[in-house]
Amino acid sequence: MNGVNASAPGEFILLGFSDRPWLELPLFVVFLISYILTIFGNLAIILVSRLEPKLHTPMYFFLTKLSLLDLCYTTSTVPQMLVNIRSTRKVISYGGCVAQLFIFLALGSTECLLLAVMSFDRFVAICRPLHYSVIMHQRLCLQLAATSWVSGFGNSMLQSTWTLQLPLCGHKKVDHFFCEVPALLKLSCVDTTANEAELFFISVLFLLLPLTLILISYAFIARAVLRIQSAEGRRKAFGTCGSHLIVVSLFYGTAISMYLQPPSPASKDRGKMVSLFYGIITPMLNPLIYTLRNKDVKGAFKRLIVRVFLIKK
Repeated sequence: MNGVNASAPGEFILLGFSDRPWLELPLFVVFLISYILTIFGNLAIILVSRLEPKLHTPMYFFLTKLSLLDLCYTTSTVPQMLVNIRSTRKVISYGGCVAQLFIFLALGSTECLLLAVMSFDRFVAICRPLHYSVIMHQRLCLQLAATSWVSGFGNSMLQSTWTLQLPLCGHKKVDHFFCEVPALLKLSCVDTTANEAELFFISVLFLLLPLTLILISYAFIARAVLRIQSAEGRRKAFGTCGSHLIVVSLFYGTAISMYLQPPSPASKDRGKMVSLFYGIITPMLNPLIYTLRNKDVKGAFKRLIVRVFLIKK
């Protein structure tokens, strides 16, 4: 193993779509615009939620944590991708690859759990409205958020360690845009069946289990909403949950497609595009989804803008 893995501390080549150079400029433009929108959109949500007293509620507490996750999530991969797309040497250092693998996996796992926590918050708000402030107190919110982060980083520590312990086969060409577990497993020259089984099991825990809890929560929410007599009340209740359901569908749908489908040669490019969707497009869309469908956030944005203009004057 030492002889095979002796060159590990060098560089990895990130192939991406280098076999299709005509795609590089369009992809660079799409990635750059998506990254800029992600930065500004998520920073705006964090800023507004902090400055607007009306948004100092558990729902927006978790939303700011989601925005912070998305900021770090995209920053761990997109800058390196932008550099590589416009460079003739599409490389990343071994240390950079390790850091990228660990951070991307940790934040992705944390987001899986945080989305489930947000669905629990919506369940309590709609199904137990009179007890909402008692149940969702500040200490519980902090505990739920901390559990999501600790579990996500713990999972990443385990999976990253198991993946990086595999011996390499000399070549270090990663057929991907960034260092991700499925792509790195393909570099090993030993049987990775056990690692793939472990990855599948962990993916079930962090994808299917939280998704099942989310669906159960929304089944209770739907039943409670349908009991509301007024159409306006039903519309408002569904409106508070609609944004979260869209985000859940985008994130879990693409992540499950990537991690819980058996690998095949035909799915190579599909896997790259799916990774780009939940790694870049979804974090960009999250702020738009929450602001376009949420009157409280839109109102807070308007008040913040007015406040900024008044200060300038």
